[in-house]
Amino acid sequence: MTVSNLSFHNVMAHKQYSELADVPSSNPSMAQDVYPSRLAESPQALWQPRQDAVIKGRHLSGPLSKAQLEEFERKGFLFIPHLISGDELDELCDEMQALMSTDAYRHQDFSITEPESNEIRSLFAVHKLSERLGALASDERVAGAARQIIGDDPYVHQSRINYKPGFAGKGFNWHSDFETWHAEDGMPGMHAVSASLILTDNHEFNGPLMLIPGSHKKFVPCLGETPEDNHKSSLKAQEVGVPSPEALTELVAEHGIEAPKGKAGGLLLFDCNTLHASNANLSPDPRSNVFFVFNRPDNRCREPYAAPKHRPDFLAHAPDDSQSLAK
Repeated sequence: MTVSNLSFHNVMAHKQYSELADVPSSNPSMAQDVYPSRLAESPQALWQPRQDAVIKGRHLSGPLSKAQLEEFERKGFLFIPHLISGDELDELCDEMQALMSTDAYRHQDFSITEPESNEIRSLFAVHKLSERLGALASDERVAGAARQIIGDDPYVHQSRINYKPGFAGKGFNWHSDFETWHAEDGMPGMHAVSASLILTDNHEFNGPLMLIPGSHKKFVPCLGETPEDNHKSSLKAQEVGVPSPEALTELVAEHGIEAPKGKAGGLLLFDCNTLHASNANLSPDPRSNVFFVFNRPDNRCREPYAAPKHRPDFLAHAPDDSQSLAK
């Protein structure tokens, strides 16, 4: 494992934004916002149709079959069991444990602890902290699948390890990642995909990820102004950027809920706009995964659409981010 001292430069580009997302703004990216959220008043409709295609790279080579691409387009996610196994899986698990137990990371901004304990639940920018995880981020089995979905060679918008300890791991509210990345990072369109490699067995009792199939085709605007430095609390427990109970009730009634489960080494791919959540882990078995968000270079983040400033770099990397870690 490569252990380094992390020194990120936080981009602090401030801007003013309207309380209502449909109010014209002098900011070009805001004036063209086709996915308004963080609204001051309830919108007329619970959701709006998605404006971007789901699969953009059918013509590109990669590891996903035509049937797998069709399943992803239909459901907004795809689970591939047994992608990694044997010694390779063991080495990745060892790497995760070494990173999560590094005391130097525990109180850093890029390390998020459980709301009621000092145990790390998420460690960000792991493709920079670890050479092994950096290599995994560019592995054709992972990045190649992302390329077929988003339609271009991807870059890592975000990476992290998620760890939900037995008995103590808390759940996470329903949300669309894109809603946050759009509102707080300035990601223009739905051209990103998440790849989650599970490093422990996922079963119904240890808080597996739950997804609403088909929800990726509908953008659900959320109410509430983005607080200053919202990430400091939202990464522990998200309260802003959460769909209304009415929207969730109708979407679940129409599409249901699925929770892909399987042995360690499986890969879950899901669209940036797929609504997902997880329950608390009430079992003795921890649940962990290494997580990469792949974005298209022409979809790089601009000014935030509904936040006073950018979030820190470790939450939203740029395609030309060649920042190295000090040894």
